[in-house]
Amino acid sequence: MASQIISAVGVMVVGVFACALYYWLSDKILQVVLPTPSGDVQLASRNLNRRAVIRPWLFLGPALLLLGVYLVYPVVATVILSFYGRSGDVFVGLANYRWAISDAGFRQSIFNNFLWLLVVPAACTFLGLVIAVLTDRIWWGNIAKSLVFMPMAISFVGASVIWKFIYEYRGAGETQIGLLNAIVTFFGGDPQVWIALPFWNNFFLMAILIWIQTGFAMVILSAALRGIPEETIEAAVIDGASGWQIFWKIMVPQIWSTIAVVWTTITILVLKVFDIVLTMTNGQWDTMVLANLMFDWMFRGGGDSGRSAVIALVIMAAVTPIMVWNIRQANRESEGH
Repeated sequence: MASQIISAVGVMVVGVFACALYYWLSDKILQVVLPTPSGDVQLASRNLNRRAVIRPWLFLGPALLLLGVYLVYPVVATVILSFYGRSGDVFVGLANYRWAISDAGFRQSIFNNFLWLLVVPAACTFLGLVIAVLTDRIWWGNIAKSLVFMPMAISFVGASVIWKFIYEYRGAGETQIGLLNAIVTFFGGDPQVWIALPFWNNFFLMAILIWIQTGFAMVILSAALRGIPEETIEAAVIDGASGWQIFWKIMVPQIWSTIAVVWTTITILVLKVFDIVLTMTNGQWDTMVLANLMFDWMFRGGGDSGRSAVIALVIMAAVTPIMVWNIRQANRESEGH
């Protein structure tokens, strides 16, 4: 453990110093290549302008190179792999795409992802908005916000382990250490293997991501609510508007763009959900989602790079339009401010 911490700290320190050294050296080289002699004002001015044009590209160069190597190249390679067979050596054309359309497991994963998309972003955004509004009205609101935001600091795997104890099942007649089964048996019910109940187990897994992401939605929406002019609220109160009317007709319309950004951000996360399903059920009992299906086809049972590539492209095709819209919305807001 100690060696891992030392290694992580060492990587961070070396990385920061390497970046600083690169920026310093590149700027020095630029000054040598494009000097600004005091005796030639015209040359100095021209070189200063050239430096101003080149310097941003020098500083952005490493980032653009890494993006090309780790983002663009994998996308192109994945598209090519999707037309090849299991080992990636034999060209099979559209066979992998035909398999995806006809495979029951793939359709089940699409259905499960659709369920996650319907429930998780809506629940996180709604709960985050309600908590943001309510905590602004109580004196211990900051403490409440800290408690709601705290799960954001936990990894998906860590959160899944915590919730495994909540859903834990012991046989009938045994002491139930799982919180949910303890409550059920206290009221006379029978304990259940909650994560093995088809269809409903998806919602039990969704609860974990909702628990984690509600804090994110709350923080963003709370900041947006504080940007609403007090005059509009006061005018609504004077006109006799109820708290419910103020919330839906005054507050929500004014922060609608922020709500949309929060919703789409969580939607992108949901489309890539992997850790929770892997930790809780490993995709069993009809809980498989696209990311886990891709992992299974890539690394289990001998692997099939062609089929896993097709699934990866489906995930990318679902995420990309939402991400583009999110970026455009953020740019539009920044231009408006």
